[in-house]
Amino acid sequence: MKRLDHIAIAVRDLDAAVDTLSRALGLECTHQETVAGEQVRTAFLPVGETHLELLESTHPEGPVGRFVEKRGEGIHHLCFEVEDLDQALARCREQGLTPLGDPRAGARGTRVVFLHPRSAHGVLIELCERSRESRT
Repeated sequence: MKRLDHIAIAVRDLDAAVDTLSRALGLECTHQETVAGEQVRTAFLPVGETHLELLESTHPEGPVGRFVEKRGEGIHHLCFEVEDLDQALARCREQGLTPLGDPRAGARGTRVVFLHPRSAHGVLIELCERSRESRT
């Protein structure tokens, strides 16, 4: 693990959440995008060396849509940046953590995989590997 990359927060209204956190905490949104494969719109707000990632579902039956419907808005997952995603995933599997699918494209040019919260003490964990281009 290189570092905590971001803390993801599921929200109902991305624009309203960005506005609230920007005004209340003085944070600036530096990146927004839609990640079609995850059915979310995202916004990233840097806080030191990490980010808050706000997630708004683009589909009610998407993972974030179901999360918000069941649990309401709130912390969705923790993301750790790794140097080599395949190596990190193999180590996690060896230690009994269960991936939720195979590695896939994530926001900001990353390659990501999620680990099931049942195997990680109730926490949804994302591992991300940045491409060389996204590191600059």
